[in-house]
Amino acid sequence: MTRIVHTGDTHIGYQQYHSPARREDFIAAFRRVLADAADEQVDAVVHAGDLFNDRSPALRDLLATVEALRTLRDADVPFLAVVGNHEGTRDAQWLDLFERLGLATRLGDAPVTVGDTAFYGLDYVPAAKRDGLDYDFESHDAAHAALVSHGLFQPFAHGDWNLGEILDAAPVDFDAVLLGDDHQHDVTEVRGATATYCGSTERASASERDPRGYNIVTFDGDVRIARRGIETRDFVFIDETLAEGEGAALLRERIREAEVEDAVVVVTVEGDGEDVVPAEIEAFGDEQGALVTRVNDRREHAESATETDISFADPDEAVDRRLQEMGLSEAARDVDAVVRGDASDANVRDEVRGRVESLAEDGALDGASPTEDDAEAAAAEDDGQAGIGEYL
Repeated sequence: MTRIVHTGDTHIGYQQYHSPARREDFIAAFRRVLADAADEQVDAVVHAGDLFNDRSPALRDLLATVEALRTLRDADVPFLAVVGNHEGTRDAQWLDLFERLGLATRLGDAPVTVGDTAFYGLDYVPAAKRDGLDYDFESHDAAHAALVSHGLFQPFAHGDWNLGEILDAAPVDFDAVLLGDDHQHDVTEVRGATATYCGSTERASASERDPRGYNIVTFDGDVRIARRGIETRDFVFIDETLAEGEGAALLRERIREAEVEDAVVVVTVEGDGEDVVPAEIEAFGDEQGALVTRVNDRREHAESATETDISFADPDEAVDRRLQEMGLSEAARDVDAVVRGDASDANVRDEVRGRVESLAEDGALDGASPTEDDAEAAAAEDDGQAGIGEYL
């Protein structure tokens, strides 16, 4: 029998709503999962990608992660993982460093056997590079086999990567497929294998209303999945349909009635009522003790309405959401990460120029030849402000 914790999408380093407290919440949730694993003395923790929220995590987030993984190692519980889309790069991964430190094992084509189960890994692969992939998984002699991967897979909702085709092409018969990328827990059967998403360990968006948690998967003749919840910061969701004549006063009353102390408060507005100013409602919620308050006015007629459920009080979040809607290529997102990242103003141009040249060498620009002028234009916003108007 093999019993493991299946987790993923921990997004360590995500300073959601630009709140330092939210940044701490993400690493705290990761610590809770590892503490549970050590207490339960499971055979392994299997992480299905997006350990970090960014491919260039800050030093403090790296150090916190190393400390957490050392605690798991001291409990003799191995940490097995794959690389997700948020942390993927063309070079070596942070996961490789953790492996060299003896803190993790990066899964791949060769089996890693824990108990009586062989684990394999398939890192996130961009859609443009999936055709013609070779699934050359090596053979094993264990009683069970599990594939760990990251992506949005069919037949799950929103899937764009056919899991059935992967299982058909693989030379290994998998009993389970342990997935990351979808932040909601789900499970189904695909080609005789139990496929499951573990969900995220913290709410990375206001749409993630279900409690957060992880899976405990047991391989013992068959595959059994149990769900374990973890305690995370409260999110208070206030959904109000404003009738004619109703407006900001009613929203303030709903906030007063709710238990908002230290919570993230998300107010969603619909209906035919009066226009409201999101920033004013958000300020009121914060005055009532909320950690963060956000207003999403979904009404088409409201001057403050936005179909992307963002708040004008948080322009960086607005940019992130708009970029997601634009469906930019991985290369474009890579450059944007440099422009709006932690690089000093003096270094932005050089970093973007180097990144564009690197992308061209990798063929990620579809044959386009970047020029110095292209790189200069991409990095034109020395103060990080130019271009925001385009995204909004």
